[in-house]
Amino acid sequence: MKFGFDIDDTLINLREHAFHIYNHKLKHNIGLDAFHALTTMEIHSAFGLTKEEGGKLWSSLRDDIYYSQCPSFPHAVDILQELVHQGHEVYYITARAKEHTDRTKNWLITNGFPVVEGHFYCGMSDSEKVHIIEKLNLDYYFDDKPAVLETLSHLPLNIYVKDRSYNQHLKLPRIVSWDELREIIK
Repeated sequence: MKFGFDIDDTLINLREHAFHIYNHKLKHNIGLDAFHALTTMEIHSAFGLTKEEGGKLWSSLRDDIYYSQCPSFPHAVDILQELVHQGHEVYYITARAKEHTDRTKNWLITNGFPVVEGHFYCGMSDSEKVHIIEKLNLDYYFDDKPAVLETLSHLPLNIYVKDRSYNQHLKLPRIVSWDELREIIK
């Protein structure tokens, strides 16, 4: 089978990692309860920042956010390794900017994710993901972002939302923990 995965906030806990970096950079001590209460993908409001201020801060910290010690979600690496060892194909489809392609791919490999040549797609807009997913003829696709997931309903594949505070309104099957994937594909 063919499995497609978004990276940020699907396989790795990027926004929470960024939240900690914001706390450190801004010399705040805002608790994770504020993070878990966010109903939007953007984290700037928890710090009292405008959208513009938050965008500038994210941009200035992007390398720290993307390439430092951002943790993967529990079981993510092991499950993807298992899929590959069982003969399944694993594809990564991320809307990170094109200039982050090589570093993101290398970061995944360094952190134990199984990356096969030709199975890594980076540098497209959210709206372009649907075309890649369709072209790959995936059996399963996992993402956290409502704007992406809502464009996939016409495709003949199993779509799962990675459970996050900002996507609770989606009426799609959810994956809360990556160890659940074993049961899903039985």
